[in-house]
Amino acid sequence: MIKLLTFLLLLIGAIEIAEGRIRHYKWDVKYEYKSPDCVKKLAITINGRSPGPTILAQQGDTIIVELTNSLGMENLAIHWHGIRQIGTPWSDGTEGVTQCPILPGDTFSYRFVVDRPGTYMYHAHYGMQRQAGLYGSIRVSVPDGVSEPFAYDYDRSIILNDWYHKSTYEQAAGLSSDPFVWVGEPQSLLIQGKGRFNCSKLTTLNLEPGVCNATNPECSPYTLTVVPGKTYRLRLTSITALSALSFQIEGHNMTVVEADGHYVEPFTVKNIFIYSGETYSILVKAEQDPSRNYWMTTSVVSRNSTTPPGLAHFNYYPNHPQRSPPTDPPAGPLWDAVEPRLAQSLAIKARQGYIYPPPATSDRIIVFLNTQNKIDGYTRWSVNNVSFTLPETPYLIALKESRGNAQHLFDQKPPPEGYNFTSYDIYSVANNTNATKSDSIYRLKFNTTVDIILQNANTLTNNNSETHPWHLHGHDFWVLGYGEGKFDINSDPARYNLVDPIMKNTVPVHRYGWTALRFVADNPGAWAFHCHIESHLYMGMGVVFEEGIEKVGKLPSQNMGCGITKGFWKP
Repeated sequence: MIKLLTFLLLLIGAIEIAEGRIRHYKWDVKYEYKSPDCVKKLAITINGRSPGPTILAQQGDTIIVELTNSLGMENLAIHWHGIRQIGTPWSDGTEGVTQCPILPGDTFSYRFVVDRPGTYMYHAHYGMQRQAGLYGSIRVSVPDGVSEPFAYDYDRSIILNDWYHKSTYEQAAGLSSDPFVWVGEPQSLLIQGKGRFNCSKLTTLNLEPGVCNATNPECSPYTLTVVPGKTYRLRLTSITALSALSFQIEGHNMTVVEADGHYVEPFTVKNIFIYSGETYSILVKAEQDPSRNYWMTTSVVSRNSTTPPGLAHFNYYPNHPQRSPPTDPPAGPLWDAVEPRLAQSLAIKARQGYIYPPPATSDRIIVFLNTQNKIDGYTRWSVNNVSFTLPETPYLIALKESRGNAQHLFDQKPPPEGYNFTSYDIYSVANNTNATKSDSIYRLKFNTTVDIILQNANTLTNNNSETHPWHLHGHDFWVLGYGEGKFDINSDPARYNLVDPIMKNTVPVHRYGWTALRFVADNPGAWAFHCHIESHLYMGMGVVFEEGIEKVGKLPSQNMGCGITKGFWKP
């Protein structure tokens, strides 16, 4: 009997290891006064912290997050960015797409499996809450006994962000107004939640005493303390609301080894360009003069920004962590130099031994022209002249349960899948008088291969084209290529990289350029695909894909309760 019991215990243990562990988190989300850049303002915190706690897990683990909305007067949803949610599309955390919002006072449980190692993130996906401080890192390690294709001594996560002093309410009101009021450039850049604003530059009248306090320890520079001779894996995550960034460490080379959870053929850089929604792992060896400290800096690229650089300390032990480096911070690259940014994009290849070749051909090609439009007098962002709006009932619920706006989603005119290649001038302000708003979706045949061509163009301002980082929920995609100017559907596909393309979940579309990607529609659900710039998504720069909705399992009752589903759900 004892031997049988021992055998059963060992068997249960083996099953637990094979299936992964359960990691349970309880989070309370609320507003608190914080001073991340020395200016006191309301920020959204998780258990009193912003950035929130880092989720640490191993491949195959199940994550359970019990989330209590203590914001008082705001709804809430959190997206687990980079987690594909295979079998759990209702846990994607996209309000209006996969779930109803979490109401004030309610507790909602997210449950999902982290099925791949890599560097990911989480952040708010309701309104523009992300830029109020609701975000954090997800770090998934390889299973026990499995080695990664590179060696390092220490593993650290660093979040890069921009920071505004105005509330998201003020910003959203301006974006929704006629006349239009742009959010402007951020006041600060934060490194792991810390920055430093020059208090003498505050212009707001009648400020209460102490609203900007340069001695506040909350805004002391972030310090990464390193041991001489050791190699550090730095997992960089950009959760900026607007800014594309360059990151560098004074006097140190960086070797890029991972991007969005996929191993990269290593390449070494002095600075790395990183766009909102992207993650990279870089290896840095602490091999410089250990008697001094060095700067870590971020600077804005792709926009003529007034935002000062973000500064942090790369501290050699046993120096004092707040001992400032003896040099001036290194200058960042020229903000308007597209060539080095395009060169980095083209340099990222899948690592040898970890190449997953894409299908040789696709079943469907969809071209998305990114434009800025005037619709009924209001400034909007659009895709093929359609500005995205959320439906009354979240897509996943409406389509799976045939409720609410489901028939409308089935019956409405399909959204356009391209534009007039020959006549559209991407370099001029277009008079897109036929631009409109819609909640129409792209219905993809299950298990087919889809090509997406993202085409950039001029905004409503002369001689201006903006960089857009596009993020796909529920999938990784192969990045087939980038190009300058207008995409040529007859010749440019011949330039696609089908040999060793990197797989990612977020990709930049450079100014006046195009980006081509390919994915397989094999994850049943409804998935958002959108620009990761907060204000651009708020203004309509996104779409939704539906695939295999009939294969989605029974929806949890907690995902219901809004739109036409309210009062009709029976478990």
